[in-house]
Amino acid sequence: MKKTLFFLLFIGIISCDNGKQQAYVPDSSGNLNNITVVMPKSFWEGSLGKTVRNEIATLYEGLPIDEPRFTLRYLEPKAFTGFGRHGRNVIWFRKDSLNSFQLAQNQFSRPQILAQVRGEDQEIMGEYIKENAVLMIGTFQENERVEKIRRIAKSRSKDQDFQTKFGVSLTYPTAYTTVKDTTNFLWLEKPVRKGTLNIIAYALPIEQLEEFELKTLTSIRDSIGALHVPGRLPNTHMITEKAYRPYFYSTTLAGQKAYLTKGMWEVKKDFMAGPFVNYILKDTLNKRAFVIEGFTFAPSVAKRDYMFELNSIISTMKIERTEKN
Repeated sequence: MKKTLFFLLFIGIISCDNGKQQAYVPDSSGNLNNITVVMPKSFWEGSLGKTVRNEIATLYEGLPIDEPRFTLRYLEPKAFTGFGRHGRNVIWFRKDSLNSFQLAQNQFSRPQILAQVRGEDQEIMGEYIKENAVLMIGTFQENERVEKIRRIAKSRSKDQDFQTKFGVSLTYPTAYTTVKDTTNFLWLEKPVRKGTLNIIAYALPIEQLEEFELKTLTSIRDSIGALHVPGRLPNTHMITEKAYRPYFYSTTLAGQKAYLTKGMWEVKKDFMAGPFVNYILKDTLNKRAFVIEGFTFAPSVAKRDYMFELNSIISTMKIERTEKN
């Protein structure tokens, strides 16, 4: 059967043009990285539910133990009313003779991304999920990133260490404090349950990015760890875990070309380890390579949301020309 695909992204429900007052939309609710899935229970326990879990709740990259990218919260259609519609990310399945896929913004609450999938049966609706999984994941992720930054901004640190040292602005909470500040190295740390979240940054000669590859990044990380990131025991320091091959991508950050690495770190000769996310970018404005990295030490607890926080903070980075240039 031929399917008709509709993609509608609504910026708002009622326009504010001509000075008209916008209709009231309640605030959305829910934990970060959660998605509400609305469908009949038989669908949730059947092939459609399996498709949603396989396509949307994929693994979060770079963690020591598998964790889903999103936590899916099932909701029966009869409960999808009133406060039940205030989830920030929602996928709503409706059996209908008209097959369609719609993606809307701020339909029942704000901010909210609502994906509506209509179809004659589970198979047709499952195909829409497969066809649009990348779009949905990217849209939900961006919605959550923006929401995380909004929450961070409520208690944003006024510390100027990044600005003073590197000509870089970064949005992060007051819970992060500077634990090391040397000539070309800055380390922020935030205490969490059973551990810490960490952000480090440093600059390198721009020539380091010539013919750059994963083993170059590993060599740089290990040398920086030896100089600046000691372990708990004497003569120990952070290195890149050799048994875990990192994810390695070309990307952009702060409007500059960059290399993104997600992997595992460990402390040489000690039992400490955890995930990291590293960006090394070509800062053409200041003719340097700039490195910013987030890493987590939190044994025996889930780490997805910790790494999500570090990624969100790093995404706010902006670079200005330093006085030297």
